[in-house]
Amino acid sequence: MNLFKKNDKPLEKGLCIKEMFQQREQSFLSEHGTPSTGTTRRKEEKINCNIRTPFQLDRDRIVYSNSFRRLKYKTQVFLSPLGDHYRTRLTHTLEVSEIARNIARAFALNEDLAEAIALGHDLGHTPFGHGGEAALIEVHSAHFSHSDQSLRVVDILENNGQGLNLTNQVRDGILKHSKGFGNIIPSTAGETAITIEGRIVRVADIIAYLNHDLDDALRGKVISKDDVPAICFQTLGKTHSARASTMIEHLVYNSGSQNGKFVLDMGKDTFHAMTILRKFLYDNVYRSPGVHNEFIKAKKVIIGLYHYLTEHPTLMQKELEKMEMAPWDSNKNALKRSVCDVIASMTDRYALDLYTKLFFPNPLV
Repeated sequence: MNLFKKNDKPLEKGLCIKEMFQQREQSFLSEHGTPSTGTTRRKEEKINCNIRTPFQLDRDRIVYSNSFRRLKYKTQVFLSPLGDHYRTRLTHTLEVSEIARNIARAFALNEDLAEAIALGHDLGHTPFGHGGEAALIEVHSAHFSHSDQSLRVVDILENNGQGLNLTNQVRDGILKHSKGFGNIIPSTAGETAITIEGRIVRVADIIAYLNHDLDDALRGKVISKDDVPAICFQTLGKTHSARASTMIEHLVYNSGSQNGKFVLDMGKDTFHAMTILRKFLYDNVYRSPGVHNEFIKAKKVIIGLYHYLTEHPTLMQKELEKMEMAPWDSNKNALKRSVCDVIASMTDRYALDLYTKLFFPNPLV
């Protein structure tokens, strides 16, 4: 049975479905796209899938992981929101994935690679969003970052310490998807993903959160439309859909090959408006009294749990087992590393429940 009836090149006989698709990739990927052939993993695998390409397999491993499922109860901006329409870390991830796929498709790049990176980019994000990350930076290590933690999740922590054994292209994209308040368009050597698909995910991440965080902040009445700089609505659009479309389309139509290299470009006006919008959100939403005060409370929860679990390694080991993560190796330095892993993996509600159990009095009835 020929699953791919329309093709620029005739398919070779005797190929498995994966190989048939990889051959088909050659007909639709641009010169800048990343083919799924020739990929490498952290560890050699004894059994290979004959249906899915390596990037498709990575995508599925991420989606079926415990860490991915926990994203549904992790904060995006608002802690434990009661409204059904507010974003969580999971819905953010899905929006990034859709944006990345659309951009990759427009450039004739590898959609499966872009999707896998996007789905895995926030697996290591802490509970309580960036408030939780700030707490672990303060109490555990100044070098802690959710990007590094996401790579640690897929390499070491998942699957009882076996990891997911993803391709190096996906691992690289996950590690380099974010640079805090750095450049919207990635450019710094060594900090930029090795694939164009990985660089696109970074931009897709920013496009997603600029739009949905603004949407949620308006819904939560943290800001009003009159507070938003006029240039953002005038240049990008007045609705969530219009703004996202503008950013994506301007990226697609302004990017291209320059001196043999593929350069991402959003156009001067769009880039300027996005930069203003991002600064506005940082100053008026992420650092607003209402949001910031909740993050201060969340930091106290994280720091309290960190100290308690460090002093009670038996309990920490039980938490690792519950999460089906890599076991602690009984080394003093490894203890703090494992405590950090446990806390970073918790959902908002799990962290709050555990904190309540450990620190709140339990009245007799």
